[in-house]
Amino acid sequence: MKIQERTGAGAGRSAAPAQPSVGDRLPTPPRERKPALAALAVLLILVGALGATMLVLQAGDRIEVVKVTQAIPAGGSVNTSNTASVMVAKDDNIHYVEWAQLDQLKKLKAVNAIPAGVVAVGEMFGDEAGVAAGKATVGLSLKAGQYPTGIKQGDTVAAYRVGSATGSSDSNSNSSSSSASSNSVIVDNARVTYVPGAKDSGDELVSSTNLAVTLTVDSDKAADLAQAASNGEVALVQVPGNSGN
Repeated sequence: MKIQERTGAGAGRSAAPAQPSVGDRLPTPPRERKPALAALAVLLILVGALGATMLVLQAGDRIEVVKVTQAIPAGGSVNTSNTASVMVAKDDNIHYVEWAQLDQLKKLKAVNAIPAGVVAVGEMFGDEAGVAAGKATVGLSLKAGQYPTGIKQGDTVAAYRVGSATGSSDSNSNSSSSSASSNSVIVDNARVTYVPGAKDSGDELVSSTNLAVTLTVDSDKAADLAQAASNGEVALVQVPGNSGN
């Protein structure tokens, strides 16, 4: 009897397995937090913002400086025709020559040849200019007709020996006859280092006296050129050449 009652009591139960209630869910593993990556992302954002700020500040801190627009030979000087003003970012490690200092810069000489297109810095100029090895400078005093009109600093010229225009006396006939006997080239490639009194625009030079011109020549030609210049027997002819050399 007990067996039948138990069987009958169990017959009313469902054979389906018991389902979990709606509120019960399977446990999920906790999410892994990465504080190092988050800190790195914040750091990168801060660095980027700081860099952008520095660029803006640097772009705003600009100064007006001197830029060389035409090549200047060694020993040459700047003027308003071979320079221009340009704005650059201020840098205390670079000795820029500010545009307001142009008048003071005109009193100095280029230590070495300066090519066109560079920004002037203090190291390029000094009270005295060095002469390259194998070169020499020679001063000439020329009359009108002994130099091309518009001659200016940086030009390339040839120096010719020409006959004396005043003639020679018996006392110096031996020295002058040899120089005036024929026109010949003394120097075929000389650099005009300096022309005092030149207009900034490079127009024709006007002077009531002889024009003082300084030439840079090969050292082995300096003696002949100086001797001819002392006799007033030198004429300059402008020839093609690169003023940046």
